[in-house]
Amino acid sequence: MSTDLRQALQDYLEVRRALGYKLKEAERLLSQFVGHLESLEHTSITTEAAHVWATSPPGSSPRRWANRLAPIRMFATYLKTIDPATEIPPPLLDHNVRATPYLYSDADIAALLKAVEKFSSPLRVATYRTLIGLLVVTGMRVGEAIAADRDDLDLEAGVLVVKQGKFGKTRALPLHRSTVAGLADYLERRDQLFPRPSTPALLISSVGKRLIYQNVHMNYLDFVHLAGLRRRSATCRPRIHEYADVIVMPMSV
Repeated sequence: MSTDLRQALQDYLEVRRALGYKLKEAERLLSQFVGHLESLEHTSITTEAAHVWATSPPGSSPRRWANRLAPIRMFATYLKTIDPATEIPPPLLDHNVRATPYLYSDADIAALLKAVEKFSSPLRVATYRTLIGLLVVTGMRVGEAIAADRDDLDLEAGVLVVKQGKFGKTRALPLHRSTVAGLADYLERRDQLFPRPSTPALLISSVGKRLIYQNVHMNYLDFVHLAGLRRRSATCRPRIHEYADVIVMPMSV
């Protein structure tokens, strides 16, 4: 049976996205992999082709290999129902490549907040201190914090509404009174420094726009370096996505 892999990929992405998955990175990797199959004139996924593509370039880490192979295995599982010739590639390695959680101490968080002062812009300092504090006390994802609008925050009720969170769901986060006070201070400071931003975002950049995820990630790496935080093992390093546990702490900006 001949399969149009490009069309099958689009159908697969539509099905998964209808279930709430965003799949931006998966779409990029799968599109590249389908291009690889097309260059080989393959009309079905094979284990050999998947493993060869996932492990290139050869200098990459086993974790990167696993990350490149994971969406292929998901796509192949879907494709198997359409094309029986599809091979579902097994995992490349038996090694555990899952990251070990990095548990931040109060001193670690204080050092990160201090590192934010590297910025010369008072607004950037206030925004990033508030962002880190918000991640710590709520456990929300970075993308959710960036996407939050000012109207999503109800200071009087002490609630922040997260729209289009994981699986496209909306939820309301109850906020500790120290968090409410910290956010109120931030908004007051924000209004003083930039009264008329061009975005409805809750957290804004020094030019009055919504924060960009890539910039936030790169800045966080700088904060980690300035704070002196180090890897604890090969799989345990300080990441911006580690604030899973709700920690109640003041949010002074």
